[in-house]
Amino acid sequence: MRKIRLWAVATCSALAVMASSAAQAETLADALISAYRSSNLLEQNRALLRATDEDVAVAVAALRPVVQFVAQSTYSFQRVHADATLVTPAGRSNVENLNSSVGLTASMTLYDFGRNALAVEAAKETVLATREALVQVEQNVLLDAVNAYVQVQLAQSIVNLRRNNLGLIDQELQAAQDRFDVGEVTRTDVSQAQAALAASRSDLTSAEGDLVVAREAYKAAVGHYPADLAPRPAAPRTAATVEAARQVALRAHPQVRQAQRQVAAADLNVARAKAAMRPSISAEANVGLDDEGQESASVGLSLRHTLYAGGELSALYRQTLANRDAQKANLLQTGVNVAQNVGIAWSTVEVASAAIAAGDEEVRAARTAFEGVREEATLGARTTLDVLNAEQDLLNAQADRLTAEAQRYVGMYQVLASMGLLTVEHLNLGIPTYDPAAYYNAVKNAPATSSQGKRLDRVLKSIGRN
Repeated sequence: MRKIRLWAVATCSALAVMASSAAQAETLADALISAYRSSNLLEQNRALLRATDEDVAVAVAALRPVVQFVAQSTYSFQRVHADATLVTPAGRSNVENLNSSVGLTASMTLYDFGRNALAVEAAKETVLATREALVQVEQNVLLDAVNAYVQVQLAQSIVNLRRNNLGLIDQELQAAQDRFDVGEVTRTDVSQAQAALAASRSDLTSAEGDLVVAREAYKAAVGHYPADLAPRPAAPRTAATVEAARQVALRAHPQVRQAQRQVAAADLNVARAKAAMRPSISAEANVGLDDEGQESASVGLSLRHTLYAGGELSALYRQTLANRDAQKANLLQTGVNVAQNVGIAWSTVEVASAAIAAGDEEVRAARTAFEGVREEATLGARTTLDVLNAEQDLLNAQADRLTAEAQRYVGMYQVLASMGLLTVEHLNLGIPTYDPAAYYNAVKNAPATSSQGKRLDRVLKSIGRN
């Protein structure tokens, strides 16, 4: 009974340690969340999006009046010739004047055939295109984090294999030395074992170097060095067939959506260039006060129409047509590239799956061969070199199997990214995400008053950019 109690206590302690370790281990979800929160690339593109949001405010401002304070001071000098009939004050031969005035001027475009309104709509389409570009950056950041997580685990597994292999070869060397001492093998067998041991040490050092490289890549992708990584969760669900995945990608991929928005913006710019060839009507108002206390005021309308500008307007119109054609071609090519990437990612998963199935057979066969060769060697039917070769074959098969598993797992996320679905929202990571509309909604009407400025300050604070 005492032994049973001791065994129960030891088992409970071991389970508690394992549970504590599992609770502290960093999961793939933790890594993805950290990558999303610490990515400098995401911060850069969020700032670029906010800068693009301001283009809408700039375009909206062109629809409003412009009020300016004007202060002028003019000095004039006139030299009077001796035969001039002009009478100058106090008999002076020169005339000097200094006139000053202050005033307010206001101007506003009343009608321009929709040129400024089209500029607003084009800026809005550019904002939407930039938002899609931000989604693509988010996909890249998350995919890099997944790859870094898997590569660290793969590198650690290879290191463990190399260490086990080093221990086995050390045992083979000791066995060869013992058989040599009793005259069962020659010095050649011992030397072969020694050479294999040295090569195994070198391979272990190389594997440890690969682990260091993987850890550095993890820090760059996730924001910190990996500690204890939890086992990988089940791979995400994608689509039933490659064609279904392509259909989703052509509808949902951010690069396709970005190209669609760019085409829409290009169409609006063509309309703007056409409107620029037409006249515009604007209103102007002025009030002023000069240095002698004289007040002045004026109101007027003006119609402006460019009759000749050296061909500039026509060139700008043709340029917008060419840009529109380029954006349409880019949309078509983007669809081709997205469909191709889906096929490549899908093929990668299938190849890796086949490699895993073949690797299982290879590992089983290599293990059986190694155990048989080692047993035969103890009976003198096999040489030490045969044992070492069989062991190396088993090691290679195990390493290939691990690599295929890693490739298939990352490949599943690559398929998800090629479909345009590798986002924090789609993965249900359960964290607050950056709202690209918050800043836009705060600036889209070109705020200038103090109350709007305070609201904008609150928005910047909420996104961590106050």
